[in-house]
Amino acid sequence: MGLMLGDSTGIGPEQCARILSDRRLDDVARLLVVGDARVLELGARDAHVELHWRSYAAPEAIDWTRDEIAVLDLANLDPACVRRGQISEASGRVAGETLAYMVDLAVAGRIEGITFAPLNKAALNAGGWRFNDEHQLFAHLTRHGGFFSEMNVLDGLWMSRVTSHVALKVALEQLSIERIEQALTLAEMTMRGAGIEEPRIAVAALNPHAGENGLFGREELDMIAPAVAHAAARGIHCCGPFAADTVFLKAFAGEYDGVLSMYHDQGQIATKLKGFNRGVTVTAGLKTVFTTPAHGTAFDIVGQGRANTGALEQAVRLGARLAAARRRSTVGTAGA
Repeated sequence: MGLMLGDSTGIGPEQCARILSDRRLDDVARLLVVGDARVLELGARDAHVELHWRSYAAPEAIDWTRDEIAVLDLANLDPACVRRGQISEASGRVAGETLAYMVDLAVAGRIEGITFAPLNKAALNAGGWRFNDEHQLFAHLTRHGGFFSEMNVLDGLWMSRVTSHVALKVALEQLSIERIEQALTLAEMTMRGAGIEEPRIAVAALNPHAGENGLFGREELDMIAPAVAHAAARGIHCCGPFAADTVFLKAFAGEYDGVLSMYHDQGQIATKLKGFNRGVTVTAGLKTVFTTPAHGTAFDIVGQGRANTGALEQAVRLGARLAAARRRSTVGTAGA
């Protein structure tokens, strides 16, 4: 698994240094740090840990029997040249370049997945990567032409969405029967890849009280319910639409394995309130595995040595599980 240090002006370097220092994830994956070793060393100072690392020119050259941390040192950003705890054009540009380099490695099969510490969308944009979010960037870098989506995972519960990082007005315009069905199909496929044999998916309504039979809007009647019915007829275990203010109570109580929301904040508010430092974001539907903490760069605590690593650890673990499932699927297909 490739491990990217995140935006260098945020808490990512500290988080990465801490999880690497005590090798707490050695039982999960062989982690290859890709980025600037000076940024990793900065993170070690923030975390008050000592790192023993060795630089390699390529993933194939790594001697995994050695005890040092494997680093592909791109030497592409001197952290002394950027101000920490704020948006940096230079840091955003390098973050995008580093991710592009890692995507090339992944698409070529030289690494099996990518976990990245928190990025800053404004910094990426200022650095020349003109996308609403990193997920659109990844779709561009992998030359993906179909439907893809961001998913959030918390305590085994999967939150997917029909629309993501767009204005709410645009999200409403993007909703359609076809798009809701695509989101359900992708959610089920991704959850199966994570080891859930028969995913149970609850679908959130758009309007208050699920529209009250058309009183508050007809989207539930004209789009969401037909899409759920079509997906269910194809064998997807989905139900709804349920009122958005109660559907997450059902899910967190164990009635469902996942929830499909109609727009970004419907799902994010629920999951971040439930477990801000445990949530993981997955970019679903692309050619390689991408996972990251569901929280941001936390500029307010940079350099203080108190960044929580819980979500990053979960991101590595989930990324490794998804990558292993892809490997098994590839081997099974080849054998057939």
